[in-house]
Amino acid sequence: MSNSFCAPPSTIVIGDSSPSPLKVRRLGYGTMRLTGTDIWGEPADRSMAKKVLIRALEMGVNFLDTANYYGPYVTNQLIVETLYPYPTDLVICTKVGAKRGDDKSWIPYATPRELRLSVEDNLKHLKLEQLPLVHFRVMPHDHGTPFAASLDAMFAMQKEGKILHVGLSNVTPDQLKEAMRMGPVATVQNLFGYHQRQTLKGPHGETKGGAEVLRLCETHHIPLTPFFSLVTSLTVEDDRIASLASRYGITPAQLHIAWLLHYSPWILPIPGTSSLVHMEENLQSASIPLSAEDMTFLG
Repeated sequence: MSNSFCAPPSTIVIGDSSPSPLKVRRLGYGTMRLTGTDIWGEPADRSMAKKVLIRALEMGVNFLDTANYYGPYVTNQLIVETLYPYPTDLVICTKVGAKRGDDKSWIPYATPRELRLSVEDNLKHLKLEQLPLVHFRVMPHDHGTPFAASLDAMFAMQKEGKILHVGLSNVTPDQLKEAMRMGPVATVQNLFGYHQRQTLKGPHGETKGGAEVLRLCETHHIPLTPFFSLVTSLTVEDDRIASLASRYGITPAQLHIAWLLHYSPWILPIPGTSSLVHMEENLQSASIPLSAEDMTFLG
């Protein structure tokens, strides 16, 4: 393998064609793992959760991903308690379109009224006058509300000034195309990772995520924030990942993140963890250079 290394872009722009673009660093941090088991309830160690948030910003993170249904309300409250008043360059991205049942189930919550209630709830709990970025999360089962009706409500709240940028989560290529015809889509949050590049199928046989969504994002300069990229990939044994990670003295998780950063300049990884050590390791991935030969070797 050659020693001709290249460093991926260190920043990415959200809404680059809008009057109010947001420039953030690659990597971001996903807060979901700061809750209790099953993304429910308080963290086992609340003081450690706060230390993770503080350390993430100390290491240069200025993009946080959260949702009012994490906990529920746990991650939003941790962010406020730990970081408010916020640094001027901090971008907090939240999600709407779902809620949690008392039995810990995930319930669609995507009628125009429900989306509005969720946005107001996030504004209140995060102590913000405007949400910088909100992803409309499409649930994997039918919620009875047409996709266009839900999205129309999101763009309406953007025009009202409650939302600066509208994003999508868990969408098909066709849904992304439909959304772009309706208004400006700033970001997409979909399943994507080293072992998740293939076309994925939803519960009704529809195409979900995969390389086609990434190609659309690249064409239209829309950042893609992958979710579960480590959770799924690290359960798959791969000799190429193991050998290259060993060669460079890094962990498989770090190599997975570095691969994402090198794979496309429009990918904004948001690896999450409740461990301070793992969080620091994850963020160090931004400085891991991979050569063209490395990327070819990884496939």
